[in-house]
Amino acid sequence: MRPGGDGPGEQPPDELPEWFLDHLRAATGRRSRIVIGHILKHGYVTTEELSEVYGYGHPPRAARDVREQGIPLETFYVTGGDGRRIAAYRFGDPHDARPYKLGGRGIWPKDLKAQLVESSRSRCAICAAPYRARELQIDHRVPYEVGGDWGDGDVDPAQVMLLCGSCNRSKSWTCEHCDNLTGPRDAEVCRTCYWGNPEDYSHIALRQMRRVDLVWDAGEIDEHDRMSRLAMEAEERLADFIKRLLAGAE
Repeated sequence: MRPGGDGPGEQPPDELPEWFLDHLRAATGRRSRIVIGHILKHGYVTTEELSEVYGYGHPPRAARDVREQGIPLETFYVTGGDGRRIAAYRFGDPHDARPYKLGGRGIWPKDLKAQLVESSRSRCAICAAPYRARELQIDHRVPYEVGGDWGDGDVDPAQVMLLCGSCNRSKSWTCEHCDNLTGPRDAEVCRTCYWGNPEDYSHIALRQMRRVDLVWDAGEIDEHDRMSRLAMEAEERLADFIKRLLAGAE
């Protein structure tokens, strides 16, 4: 039986403007078309369905694919098959559609990743951990849904960064739930956010917070384990223990 509980409104195709349906039909990309088709047929699609029916390990990415086509989606919540609260997606106001974004992201220039790997020393921009080049992904600092691409012009390397898969998923999830993405879509908000500019930021998804992502690599693992043991002896979480040590060093 399908998840429910919050009474989502159905959106039959015959109630959508024909011009909006034309926009939906023109969307490209397999994931986008699957999400669009499911919503047209059922009124909405849940993260549970995207995962279990269509096999998407990161359902919000499929929803972002649709938004990147300039198609408005609303996120709401229903009760999943196991009783937990899960996200679901349905079409937003058709008048918020942005047909100029049809076709989605452009293709990255072939030499761009090589440039980024060299300038970053093959490290993730968020956690700073070193990775093999093929394990790093190019990502817009300002989400595509807010800033779009650069048309036919050259890509400015300063406007993109390399992320490991884990940090890219975390950024995707945070942006997905940020009020800026569901509201004004102000690019300056993204430029001053930790997830868009971890080197120099003033907020984290509009919250007054500061964050440091630490990774102990290879030869540093013994130091991590030593600190972890000390934190356990002090009956503190490792993060709290590290913050206390840093505060005492002032």
